[in-house]
Amino acid sequence: MKEDKTILGTLPRETFKEFLFQDRKNKVTLWIAVTAIIIQFVLFKYFYPFASFIYGDSFVYLDIARENLDIQTYMVGYGRFLRLFSVFTKSDTALVACQYLMIQSGALGLLFSLYYFYKPGRWVQIVLQGFVVLNPLFLHMANMISSDGFFLSLSLFWFTFLLWIIHRPGIQLVVWHTVFLVIVFTVRYNALIYPIITVFVFLISKLSLRVRIAGTGVALLFCSLFILYTAGKYKALTGIWQYSPFSGWQMANNAMYAYRYVDHSQRKPVPKRFKILDNMICTYFDSTRDVKKHPQEAEMAGTVYMWTPWLPLYKYRDELFKNDTTSTELEKWASMGPFYRAYGIYIVKTYPYYYARYFLMPNVSKYYAPPVEFLAVYNGGYDRVTPQAQQWFGYKSEEVKTRFKNPWVVVLDFFPIWSGVINAMMLFGILGFAILRGFRMKVLFRKGVIIAGIVWLLNAAFTILASSAALRFQAFPIVITSIFSLLLIDWICKMGIIEREKRTPAEKKESTIGMQIG
Repeated sequence: MKEDKTILGTLPRETFKEFLFQDRKNKVTLWIAVTAIIIQFVLFKYFYPFASFIYGDSFVYLDIARENLDIQTYMVGYGRFLRLFSVFTKSDTALVACQYLMIQSGALGLLFSLYYFYKPGRWVQIVLQGFVVLNPLFLHMANMISSDGFFLSLSLFWFTFLLWIIHRPGIQLVVWHTVFLVIVFTVRYNALIYPIITVFVFLISKLSLRVRIAGTGVALLFCSLFILYTAGKYKALTGIWQYSPFSGWQMANNAMYAYRYVDHSQRKPVPKRFKILDNMICTYFDSTRDVKKHPQEAEMAGTVYMWTPWLPLYKYRDELFKNDTTSTELEKWASMGPFYRAYGIYIVKTYPYYYARYFLMPNVSKYYAPPVEFLAVYNGGYDRVTPQAQQWFGYKSEEVKTRFKNPWVVVLDFFPIWSGVINAMMLFGILGFAILRGFRMKVLFRKGVIIAGIVWLLNAAFTILASSAALRFQAFPIVITSIFSLLLIDWICKMGIIEREKRTPAEKKESTIGMQIG
């Protein structure tokens, strides 16, 4: 196939600043986007005058911020952000505005970078701008006191810097990329896959070998230092060296969703150290077979076992510490991480079929179409917050409310369907790109597709194998997949037009006759 310049593309001669502010079309588009974002936010805050809280998560982050904690149940990055923001103002409206502008800035920065490098068709640009600027998910995530919106914005900036390093590398970009990578690494465990992607990008970039080695080394060094620092804090607290007790609880939780379906006659003896816990879990499963009386048991691949105080994992922990009056809740929780990880791994290895059938497969479905979860209802359905939240944000009372008659957020209900659609579009788009030999062409778009594909696949693997799927967790891959799915369709359509124009008049006539006969 003869390669065409319009498909291959070339690096733009103009600077990005010139592209944004001297090109009239781009300048007008940007101003329209900014105006729409401001108007939307004002209208949104009229209907949702208070921030939304997740009961449990949000107040943990406020604890981290208030006490300046180095370790907690969740990563400390977002709590540190809250503490820093509180230096300037206590206003929750200002915080939500900041989070929303960060998300939109990251998304628009990514979009215009893609326009700058790949020059997609006008219809694609219009659709993508509408998807980003008018996206209700961004507003509702920004309105939550949760790490999810903060993580989304940082991830968008991080991904954009990767694209720039690939196409127009420079030392300043490497520095900024490292800053965003390190910050996002402190916010969510999902970022554990980001250094892997960073290493790959540096390997295929056109940076000098010395800069590639230095950039990769510095990024990995800072991430490693954070891991060592966190693990050291847990060692001092519990006497056990571990980076994430959370992962141990998660592993046991995931294993329990499979273990529940193992018939008591097929259960195998467990090692002595697991016997008491295993007996508690088996007794619980045998007594909760009626899902009408125990609706939590109808859920597949959830997280209920790792968070519910009256279920076996917490009951076993409390039994161990029943005579301990000095250990804090964090110390008790963290101390169980390695033990629960070992137990979970044992159950998975012993019953691999059940784990695949009753945890992995349901989690695949959840990843394909993630549940709206906490985003489905404002403030978890409660009309109040804790005194802690009232004090932190300076509320006059503990009451929070909206101007809607009910707290349900129905505008987000289509996102699970959209996620399923764009996951399929991404798969077939990449297949089409490969069939049309896009990976063999020296096309600028090829590297972008590779990076987006790696992010998509690694996130899917991490979510399905080691985490739980929910819309707020999958916001970043949904944005990336939505954008690149449309870019792939645009590229394939352009290839079709070019191939059609290359055909001779005789071939076109023969094709027309064939269509008429068909």
